[in-house]
Amino acid sequence: MVTFRAREITLEEVENLLVFIPIYDGNFKDFLTLNPLTEVEWQQLQQIRNDFLVFLHRGKVSEGQARVISLNPLLKLAGYHQAPIELQVEEDIQQIYIEDKDTHIRGRFDIVAVNRHIETSKQTFLWVLIVESKNIAASEFAGIAQILTYAYTSLEKQSAVWGLVTNGATYQFFYVAKGESLSYQYMPSLSLLENERALQLLTVLKAIRDWFPENKD
Repeated sequence: MVTFRAREITLEEVENLLVFIPIYDGNFKDFLTLNPLTEVEWQQLQQIRNDFLVFLHRGKVSEGQARVISLNPLLKLAGYHQAPIELQVEEDIQQIYIEDKDTHIRGRFDIVAVNRHIETSKQTFLWVLIVESKNIAASEFAGIAQILTYAYTSLEKQSAVWGLVTNGATYQFFYVAKGESLSYQYMPSLSLLENERALQLLTVLKAIRDWFPENKD
């Protein structure tokens, strides 16, 4: 028997063990209703960026700082601190067992946003967004393997879920879904540091908050 820790597993190992297929050139509008921001939201977004830049100019931004200074304020501004969304933080995932490879995967996610108004099974609610945070030196692609591992457990009860990897400056979203096969689709990379992409970043976060898959079963 082989046991992997989700934090240490590679993307190649995840694709082979859990049989995920990558899809490229995704478009947010295929899955989300994107509504314009208000002037107040834009001003608050600029303040979040300015606060983050202060830390960035001082030197390396740690994973914890990226989460506290960039990610958490964005989630709050996008409505993730309000019902029906519940943020679950640093909780263990249900152990994954791949029988034909006699392999276990264990892990703990950073953040999962759950919609408590939508049940996927008895006492289990819809996962809308899985977040993996990294330090500023890490690529926004560094946490894909972890996102897919955590998403795999949710896809037992729902047809799709959103994933996000961020280092505080750049934000990489993925649409993870099950159909004839499991797939993860790369969305356009967004950035807190550029006006247009920062606007789209907050717009996308707000849309994902209200998202649900067409087929929840």
